[in-house]
Amino acid sequence: MEQQKLPNATLILVFGILSILTCCCYGIIGLILGIVAIFLANKAKQVYLENPDSYSGFQNVKIGKVLAIIGVILSVMYLLFVIWLVATFGWDTLQDQELMQEKMQEMMGQ
Repeated sequence: MEQQKLPNATLILVFGILSILTCCCYGIIGLILGIVAIFLANKAKQVYLENPDSYSGFQNVKIGKVLAIIGVILSVMYLLFVIWLVATFGWDTLQDQELMQEKMQEMMGQ
């Protein structure tokens, strides 16, 4: 019996990698890609566990899921950082470099 490639195994791996690479896009893109990769990995794992001898590529699913979890964690951390920056300095300050320097000097106590 010939083994079939596990559905979406490569896609899960690619989404896992992209979730890490795009975590600094305000955290949103990496978060979306990571969650989709985790969801697809869970579905692929269920398919694989029903008949493990019929499918290959489960290693890609496991690696992709781990990378997606890392991507989700990094994206959430970056998103929280952006929210903190906006809450602390305000959106207008973040867009004006001179105003940002003034605020940073105020924070440093100079």
